[in-house]
Amino acid sequence: MGSILDGKLVARALRADVRRRVDARREPHGTPGLAAVLVGDDPASRVYVNNKEKACAEVGIRSVGRRLPTETTTEALLDVVGELNEAADVHGILVQLPLPAHVDAEAVVQKIVPSKDVDGLTMVNQGRLLAGSPGLRPCTPLGIMHLLAETGAVLAGLEAVVLGRSQLVGKPVAMLLLEQHATVTLCHSRTRDLASTVRGADIVVAAVGRPELVRGEWIKDGAIVIDVGINRTAEGKLIGDVHFDEAARRASWITPVPGGVGPMTVAMLLANTVSAAEMAS
Repeated sequence: MGSILDGKLVARALRADVRRRVDARREPHGTPGLAAVLVGDDPASRVYVNNKEKACAEVGIRSVGRRLPTETTTEALLDVVGELNEAADVHGILVQLPLPAHVDAEAVVQKIVPSKDVDGLTMVNQGRLLAGSPGLRPCTPLGIMHLLAETGAVLAGLEAVVLGRSQLVGKPVAMLLLEQHATVTLCHSRTRDLASTVRGADIVVAAVGRPELVRGEWIKDGAIVIDVGINRTAEGKLIGDVHFDEAARRASWITPVPGGVGPMTVAMLLANTVSAAEMAS
């Protein structure tokens, strides 16, 4: 049975470190500030933003909420982001996605100045990641890398398979794995014989949004399995992209769902906010 990579436990330690960094910075430079912009009243988005604001309060980061009606236009939202770009007491800007269909989400994200782009989604920060230059990295991939570090595994030379090529997870985590000298295969919906490809992996990162796609027989003995998927069954149970019980019999380490990658994403958002404040000092 594989060891559980407890994201809640690791995130708790990360938050404690963020709190220390916030306290150390407050006296000479002021309190780091994170602006969360929410457009509309989507229940899930509202919960996500509320949780992030609560997390900010726990570590001493000042939360700057912006709640806008569903009918907000792209131009009006760009103006809000522009104001936050200029605000000296705001060090990080988070625009909660998805935005309403009539809003040009790409234009809004690219409006954020790279130095405050704590989600790591602007073209500048994505380009810096690709080039291996310093910059703010996407939160979920950063959390995944932190979890991998917790296993003590030396990633150099290991075979890593990433399932999913999204801008939020798949592509950036592949780049971060390459930075650690892993050999990376990036899979997607048109990958032939996906099971065979996964069977050769020392590290499996599943981020496709297909419940229990990855079966235990796909997992190499001793592999590290990171499950990014969050899927809700008809009975209301949350499950991942990996069949946990089957995969856990073969893996050396495996993340649970929930309680694995999710808590790390929020913790890395806090860490990115403090890093942005430190770089602005």
